[in-house]
Amino acid sequence: MTVAPRWFSDALADEPRVSSVEVDGVPVNVLEWGDKEKPGLIFVHGGAAHARWWSHLAPKFSHNYHVAALDLSGHGDSGRRDRYSHSMWAQEIVTVCEAVGFAGPPVIVGHSLGGLVAIQTAATHGELFAGAVIVDSPVRRPDPESEEGTRGRAFRAPGTYSDLETALTHFHLIPPQPDPEPWTLDHVARHSLRETDAGWSWKFDPNLFTHTMIAMHEQLASVKCRVAVLRGEHSVVVPQDTAEYMYEVMGRVSPVVTIPEAHHHLILDQPLSFITALRTLLADWEHSVPFERRD
Repeated sequence: MTVAPRWFSDALADEPRVSSVEVDGVPVNVLEWGDKEKPGLIFVHGGAAHARWWSHLAPKFSHNYHVAALDLSGHGDSGRRDRYSHSMWAQEIVTVCEAVGFAGPPVIVGHSLGGLVAIQTAATHGELFAGAVIVDSPVRRPDPESEEGTRGRAFRAPGTYSDLETALTHFHLIPPQPDPEPWTLDHVARHSLRETDAGWSWKFDPNLFTHTMIAMHEQLASVKCRVAVLRGEHSVVVPQDTAEYMYEVMGRVSPVVTIPEAHHHLILDQPLSFITALRTLLADWEHSVPFERRD
């Protein structure tokens, strides 16, 4: 494997504080970086992913922010539920924010399915947040993980493998795109697996998407805090026409920022550009007054 750049290795070396918070009877795994007295920033992963998708990015914000990332129920090292919903995941985010003790209303950043959950959170609990950043999450159609899961081609029957290295060869991104750098892909893949009595298997619950395919335009139109969209230039999930539609739904007063050369999984294939775009957006929000949203 090609040697990872120093910035990436240094970020992973900044180990997070790990804790667990119970939400409606289910343990939710939480990672934290940075000083608790600083402004809050919480990251939400995509479908079938986990909090460690952010562990090469979160330390790049911990100098100025108290950063947290969670495993939504049914994902990563959190517990599973009989039924999942955007509303329940939103409640998990609110509970985690309370548990980690942010100094004030945090900004929520969600990728893909996590972006849709961030929209739900901003619509139903927006008064508790300083802003919501939606990262390549479509509103005009169901999220790609749900589409794939419904067709049964990606997540309904996750395999079990005799050893870790064999399991890693079966890891792939949904939807497909040119692979990011191998050190990034290897990192998220290794944290996507757990060893069981039967062998190595994926951490996510294959029943995640049974009841979570819902339209989100009403929620996006009714967010109660600042909102912005970051998208990949080559994303098949949020193409230009979808971005324009979301801009209209947001009242044409919230920014839509395109990350050059990025695909859907832009936090993996263009991480430094993502960091720069998010830092810029957050700096602007800290020094500006939002426009009033139109009816």
